[in-house]
Amino acid sequence: MPAFTKPSAATVSAFERATEGLAGAERRTMFGYPSVFLNGNMLASIFQDRIMVRLSETDRATATAAGAKPFEPMPGRGMKEYVELPATVVSDRRALRQWIERGGDYVRALPAKPKKKAK
Repeated sequence: MPAFTKPSAATVSAFERATEGLAGAERRTMFGYPSVFLNGNMLASIFQDRIMVRLSETDRATATAAGAKPFEPMPGRGMKEYVELPATVVSDRRALRQWIERGGDYVRALPAKPKKKAK
């Protein structure tokens, strides 16, 4: 298991700005990092010092052509619908928000996950 490292303040700030005011967003943690869920489905998260987002197949292809990579929290253990956005997108406030919104459009179309009952 790789060591999990803390994200930079710049990454956290970029993620917070990009997800701020997102309709229906629920903030949680995933892998110990800030993340955003819609209807019980994960939309985006920080992982180490990277930002990943869940996208439709078409948007994943577009993002990959623009420099995104399939997201793998561990080598060889990819998360199917998620891409890791390149640093050029993360540092561009408008571009990052646009990818988060495109992901939001996709995630909102997924079936909602029921809330888990408290133990």
